[in-house]
Amino acid sequence: MSEMGLGDTHGILVRPGVRPVRTSAGLGWERLYVSTQRELPYRDAFQGAGSHLVILHLDGPVTVRRGRRGLTAARQVPPGGLFLHPAETELDVELGGYLNTVHVYLSDAALQSTADGGRPVRLEEEFGTTDPLLEQLVLALDGVVRRWEPSAGTYADQLALMTAAQLARRHSVRQRVDERAGRQAGLTDRQFAAVRELIDARLSEPLALEDLASAAGLGVSQFARRFKARVGCPPHRYLVRLRVEQAARLLRAGSLPIAQVAAACGFSHQEHLTRVIRAHLGTTPAALRREG
Repeated sequence: MSEMGLGDTHGILVRPGVRPVRTSAGLGWERLYVSTQRELPYRDAFQGAGSHLVILHLDGPVTVRRGRRGLTAARQVPPGGLFLHPAETELDVELGGYLNTVHVYLSDAALQSTADGGRPVRLEEEFGTTDPLLEQLVLALDGVVRRWEPSAGTYADQLALMTAAQLARRHSVRQRVDERAGRQAGLTDRQFAAVRELIDARLSEPLALEDLASAAGLGVSQFARRFKARVGCPPHRYLVRLRVEQAARLLRAGSLPIAQVAAACGFSHQEHLTRVIRAHLGTTPAALRREG
């Protein structure tokens, strides 16, 4: 196999509005191609590629519209949101704002190597969904590119296989059929999107479990079970993580007083914010501000 590169992508990365930061070009990777960049707003149509596309949104939220031979669906994609597109499939897409992203182009051979019982694996077309494990795998791949050394090649190969396995397990067409048939206990994409929209709108406010369950159209106990099955942690822990991430972004990006950052992110006071950030990130709001 030869190294994957721009020729294996859909063409998004060669648009004039794409500002590349780093890529895996020249590293000899045969299973995937990784690129991190700043993207300007655009609307375009792309032919299918031989690789499967995973885009991780590093910031936002930003409105994305997508379809095939026309824009048929729109969604507000938050930081950490994913955009998935299968190989050999046309893509029409509109990016509604400036965005930092990591693109991972995975070879079909890598995805098919995860097939169970010889049945081919087909990636689902998704956007706006979140998957904490897949997010961490993409960030880990970006980290390998950022700090590349030849000894990291084996690690990169393992990350590629883990990425393929997670896509097959959580984001294949067959898996979605199983979910619709009721064999998967997690929230559906629509339910999770509704919950995430409520969280984004009320991040600075107290948010009861009953409100989140209502957004998903479920009872509290059923919602809690299905949310944990979908995300991997209870709703409260997920909400705290989002608030910590938003506070860290605000602290690094500007000069808003720490007390105001605490209020904007749903913490009761500055000391509460300090305590939670120290517990989750091992640092303090003042240290995060100095990093910016």
